[in-house]
Amino acid sequence: MNSLSDLTVIIVTYKTNYEILKNCISSIDKNVKIKIVENSLDFKDKNFFLNNYSNITIDCTGKNLGYSEGNNYGANLINTDYALILSPDTICHRSFFENIKFYLNKDLDFSVIGSSYMDDDPSNMSYGFFEENKNKIYNNFKGFYFENKFKSLKKVDWVTGCSMLINLSKFKDKKIFDENFFLYFEEFNLCKKVNMKGENVFSSKNLLIHHLGYKGSFAANPELKLEAEKLREWHWMWSMFYFYKNNYGYLFALKKTFGKFFKSFIKMIYFSITFNKALKNKYKSKFFGLLNSMIGKKSWYRVDARFQ
Repeated sequence: MNSLSDLTVIIVTYKTNYEILKNCISSIDKNVKIKIVENSLDFKDKNFFLNNYSNITIDCTGKNLGYSEGNNYGANLINTDYALILSPDTICHRSFFENIKFYLNKDLDFSVIGSSYMDDDPSNMSYGFFEENKNKIYNNFKGFYFENKFKSLKKVDWVTGCSMLINLSKFKDKKIFDENFFLYFEEFNLCKKVNMKGENVFSSKNLLIHHLGYKGSFAANPELKLEAEKLREWHWMWSMFYFYKNNYGYLFALKKTFGKFFKSFIKMIYFSITFNKALKNKYKSKFFGLLNSMIGKKSWYRVDARFQ
């Protein structure tokens, strides 16, 4: 019989809103171990969560490691066969953990299994393919391929990173993600590498989640909205170029992103001379994130030191 004792949920936080994190943890089965990795020096709500949830352990990294390194950090602190990478702004459906037990099975050969969104919005895909033509074909496709007796699974190229079941036996030294990524595209890169090794990425129609989006860290604080947007834009562009370069080569990455690079530069100049500070900062962040990736600089940008 498959047991939830083989599973640990890893939640990487960074000054995450108390209510958002509480809602996430309350949706997790009480029989599942939870490892919270706080990407700073101090987890301010530590006493509340430890006193109210007996299945939680908390570790602080001492600095903001980002998504990739933070989850790798957590994976090296657990001793179960499987890990569920879960964003703190995610809520699991009440049937989620009853259904996930079916996949904690040595007969199922997989590296990654992704979840499905409750809202079933076709424009908000929880999985996809690296070939654009396949994405167009499957965008409105509601059915699932049947994989032997695991009839809830569909073989795909990639799944979104807010909820990923990881078979840790497939990863040497439990290094799941490329730590050059700080934010964004980590899951695409992971899935691409899994595909290249001939291993399996599945999407499950039975692992249902609700994902708030952009609420997993300090971004939920309205006072820090500008800082959060700058961070998001910078890293989205940096990570996009790095992903293409890492998997398809530098010239391919340049071809895919040069239009965005030129557009960001023009808009940065335009909104500077029209004194639109918000849009100037947006396109400035895009431009310099992409520029830094193009010239081979690391993903170094962080928010103001006050929020580290």
